[in-house]
Amino acid sequence: MLPSGLFSLAVYLGLVSATATGVLELPAELYSPLIAQKVLKTAQSFPNPAKYPQYTDRVAGDWIWFPPDVWTTGFFPATLYAMHERANLCLANAGDATQWLNLGRTWATPEIPLEVNTSVGHDVGFLSFPFLDELTVNPKNETAIQAVNAFANHLAARFNPIVGCTRSWDSADPTDFQVIIDNMMNLEVLFASEKLTGNHTLRDIAISHADKTMVNHIRPDGGSFHVVEYNSTTGAVISRHTSQGYADNSTWSRGESWGIYGFANMYKHTKKYDYLETARRTAKYFITNIPDDGVVPWDFNAPLVPPRPADSSAAMIAANGLFLLADQELSVLNVTGAAYYTNVAIKIIRDNTQLAWAPSWQSLLSNGTVNNPQHNNLTGIVYGDYYFIKAGNALLSRGLAHC
Repeated sequence: MLPSGLFSLAVYLGLVSATATGVLELPAELYSPLIAQKVLKTAQSFPNPAKYPQYTDRVAGDWIWFPPDVWTTGFFPATLYAMHERANLCLANAGDATQWLNLGRTWATPEIPLEVNTSVGHDVGFLSFPFLDELTVNPKNETAIQAVNAFANHLAARFNPIVGCTRSWDSADPTDFQVIIDNMMNLEVLFASEKLTGNHTLRDIAISHADKTMVNHIRPDGGSFHVVEYNSTTGAVISRHTSQGYADNSTWSRGESWGIYGFANMYKHTKKYDYLETARRTAKYFITNIPDDGVVPWDFNAPLVPPRPADSSAAMIAANGLFLLADQELSVLNVTGAAYYTNVAIKIIRDNTQLAWAPSWQSLLSNGTVNNPQHNNLTGIVYGDYYFIKAGNALLSRGLAHC
């Protein structure tokens, strides 16, 4: 296996030829001064009692705020940690790194009571994001260690060995065991806690959940079902359907993006080839079904008339998933594959930034779809902004962009 430095060099060499065709042209907005300005303005407006931005209105682009006990709470504190990373990568171009770190810690603090009492269920993995970030800064931070372990234990407690998955949504009927594709993203906290505690059962739970999701959520063509319902006493699949997509047999784009990222991440942790192959299949479906204009729709199979809304958040999640997949391809010395996924990710970022960049809004991006069946679309979304910043950081850390 090549040293990691040669991995980066190999990717760079694989991308050189693409530069001439313009594929590597990055949107200027990816490193705009407006990013730090807008994120800082929101960060300095922390309500008391604590509330967190989740999505914006559709006209002025102003944030709509929610109490801490919701699934998206971890994203804005994690955004502040992402800005801390950006400041270290860009030196003076992204603000003061210490300021971002302190703000991230401040915004994460009201999450601490959720370690004991929360209603977000499986989404404790998303709540853990800023604490995972803190451990990259200070691996001995006891507050972060306690949070990661507590959230991992919450998720592990939702595991049913008969079904082989962690329960996503609670149901009035205890035998109705619902699992959504999004839950692939929560498995990271199990691996993190295993590393901290040596509790290998957490790893086993993550693998079991991913194995079942791979079989029951992912279709032969690489598309995905949003929801799979199991019988909790027999483990049998009751139904496959959607909650946020267009139809039960359609592919909701954000769910597909969670799948790309989640399975690439599972391969990163386990080196189980089936996960790499599944990440490739979901990526192929996502890429193949992007329309000619490059804009990622809310659901790949939704009718074109009336116009289907875009989802800039799905685009940015997918781009980050493709960067992670590119890293895994490089780990198996597939330089061509790594270059391909990197280039596609850059194109997705460029095309969807061109549509969604919103200078006058409080969010960075517009044209996000929170939940189209509930008519919550054409907004800014906190996780869309988070993954937009993370995509920029990914390019910087790989030496493919400059501040």
